[in-house]
Amino acid sequence: MDVKDKICVVTGAASGIGRALCVAFKDAGAAEVVCVDRNGGGAAETAEMVGGAAYTVDVAREDQIKDMIDSVERDIGPIDLFWSNAGIAVGGGMDTPNDAWQRVWDVNVMSHVWAARHLVPLMAARGGGYLLNTASAAGLLNQIGSASYGVTKHAAVGLAEWIAMTHGDEGIKVSVLCPQAVRTEMTRGHEDHVAAINGMMEPEPVAQICLQAIQDETFLILPHPEVREYMKNKTDDYDRWIGGMRKLNRKFGGMDM
Repeated sequence: MDVKDKICVVTGAASGIGRALCVAFKDAGAAEVVCVDRNGGGAAETAEMVGGAAYTVDVAREDQIKDMIDSVERDIGPIDLFWSNAGIAVGGGMDTPNDAWQRVWDVNVMSHVWAARHLVPLMAARGGGYLLNTASAAGLLNQIGSASYGVTKHAAVGLAEWIAMTHGDEGIKVSVLCPQAVRTEMTRGHEDHVAAINGMMEPEPVAQICLQAIQDETFLILPHPEVREYMKNKTDDYDRWIGGMRKLNRKFGGMDM
């Protein structure tokens, strides 16, 4: 998809990768960039940067996602590309409280479900559209120090696969972004975490990689190319890979997420 003259919606747009991709979309000629975030002030700042619209939305609420989609479709125009980018991380394992598990699940997985639930029928009826979902390398490799993050990001990848294989014949294009560490508010103070073992990327190069992937209609977006090799190692010898992850857990498992 060429985003020129397209209406693009980005959640998690107040900062980080979301803000960088809003700018990239505008620079690539998007007709309208809709900036969505729970942080309404941050969304408004991004919208001012790109001459777009801002919406304050808690993506853990289906009703708020639906209302935002309805408003954009009614007041701005048909959504061509929707990027479910907002995500959160909580450290901990089995001791993570149930309410924290639920919040992470709703933001990292269900927000993607709800966006697709309300957009896929609209997009399919007019011949197609594009969904770009942010997961993480943790969705392919798992996450030292956070059970909820590793589990929900795996689910986000699985959902993106399911949408692509189920609705691709209706013209629905899907990409899933799976980076390692990117310099954002989520990673602030965690520069030495295991996710940064191959370096911490800046948001702007990640946005450009995403833009090219959208142009090429590539499903799996891996800003850190090492992740592809880690995936191959995992599938080639799962037991050996688990052993390697245990070593990493001994080194990094005690660090806060």
